[in-house]
Amino acid sequence: MNIGTLPHHLYDDAVDLWRVTGLTRPWNDPEADLRRALEGSASTVLAGTDQGVLLATAMVGHDGHRAWVYYLSVAPAEQRRGRGRKMMTACEEWARARGVPKIQLMVRSGNSGVIAFYESLGYADAQVAVLGRRLDDQVPS
Repeated sequence: MNIGTLPHHLYDDAVDLWRVTGLTRPWNDPEADLRRALEGSASTVLAGTDQGVLLATAMVGHDGHRAWVYYLSVAPAEQRRGRGRKMMTACEEWARARGVPKIQLMVRSGNSGVIAFYESLGYADAQVAVLGRRLDDQVPS
């Protein structure tokens, strides 16, 4: 699997992958999220491909102190083959290359399988509460 910045011709495939793997929510616009990440100076969307076929994605960005990972997704037929691990390694390398000392992510608390995956990579519950507020008229996330 080759990993690099998501090419424009695979944008729709990435959003479809996020939908198929259950990462989207009605109150978040995945197309807008993708555009913001790719247009930002401190973020990108990485794509794992093989012969031009999208197998995995990960959105990564940073605020200078911490990098955040979103939309880590692996095509269902490609799961349990090390693709997610490779994408997380690419996210970590992306952050290190920018001098960012910490990387973190959010997982919905009931998603025990995904939590176990990240724990197997050395990630741990940081014992913090993530608080948020929507700045539009959408349903709270």
